[in-house]
Amino acid sequence: MAKRDYYEVLGLNREASSEEIKKAYRKLARKYHPDVNSGDKEAANKFKEVKEAYDVLSDPQRRAQYDRFGHAAEEQGFNGGFGGGFGQSSDFGFGDFEDIFESFFGGGFRSRQRRGPRRGSDLRYDLEISFEEAAFGTETTIEVPSLQNCEHCGGSGAEPGTSTETCPRCKGAGEVRYTQNTAFGRFINVKTCDQCRGAGTIIPNPCNSCHGQKRVRKTKNIQVNIPAGVEHGFRLRVAGEGEAGANGGPPGDLYVIINVRPHEFFKRRGDDIFCEVPISFVKAALGGEITVPTLDGKAKIKVPEGTQTDTYFRLKNKGIHKLRRGVGRGDQHVKVVVQVPEKLTSRQKEILKEFALERGEDLSDLEDKSFFGKFRNAFGGGR
Repeated sequence: MAKRDYYEVLGLNREASSEEIKKAYRKLARKYHPDVNSGDKEAANKFKEVKEAYDVLSDPQRRAQYDRFGHAAEEQGFNGGFGGGFGQSSDFGFGDFEDIFESFFGGGFRSRQRRGPRRGSDLRYDLEISFEEAAFGTETTIEVPSLQNCEHCGGSGAEPGTSTETCPRCKGAGEVRYTQNTAFGRFINVKTCDQCRGAGTIIPNPCNSCHGQKRVRKTKNIQVNIPAGVEHGFRLRVAGEGEAGANGGPPGDLYVIINVRPHEFFKRRGDDIFCEVPISFVKAALGGEITVPTLDGKAKIKVPEGTQTDTYFRLKNKGIHKLRRGVGRGDQHVKVVVQVPEKLTSRQKEILKEFALERGEDLSDLEDKSFFGKFRNAFGGGR
């Protein structure tokens, strides 16, 4: 199925500013978030679509590629993005361009790129945190496997005490020219040197640790500071913690994708949190204080007389820390649900009957007569 235009997904035009993109994403993310639409598969798909559109359009580099190439930019890896789970990005997706250049102009383009410094690949790490850690922030250490410069040879690929040498086949050019005479004239074909693979140099004595590959895969411990107020799907960039660059190039970045575990009691909407608390029908009728849980511990709420079920009470500044503003917190909204006892003793039944009689209720018909009277009047019934 064809993907929708990312601007259409967010309800924006192509001239939208970064602030408009961010504002549109927040609005739609709150609307379709899994916590708000539990079990709704369509909402989950829309949330995924909105998140994908925002990830591309909020990144200036990826947005520029998308504006130029459309969805092909993402599908061909022009964005330097990464797949699900722990993964690795491409080096900006130049592979297709290399093949095009090489088919028309020979292997010079590829060999020059191989010899020059290349930026390391970006990495992705999916990190699961608790609801409380998302609300207040946390600091954790993660283990990230990646390609790093070999410490034994310092990234040269040669055994310490030895060095690389100019390739005897291509004389350091990284490419070899082949001349062919045909009936139509002389043709010159340029190909990447098959001995040095375009590097221009060879390693007579490869490093015993990396075997001449210059980089080795190892696990690195990285400390990550997660700010208070992050949401599910938040992308945290850790600069310079991706894979090491090749030929002296700079390292890539690490992107930590935050996955927030659902809370058994609280649900989040933006910076506010919501919960339900049961109260007895006696407490609802007479009023009084009830104790409710919050992210900071227990708190008390005054319930007025005659409180109806599904009534909401607000606890100011008991919600999530505001990530964008940097200061302040959202609110907590508590919905009280009046519980009606399922079993009553004989004495309790007598008390309730006395109560009903004092209110002038007909014990043979305990329905709310005022409600049914209005119902009949609305439809012109006199019975």
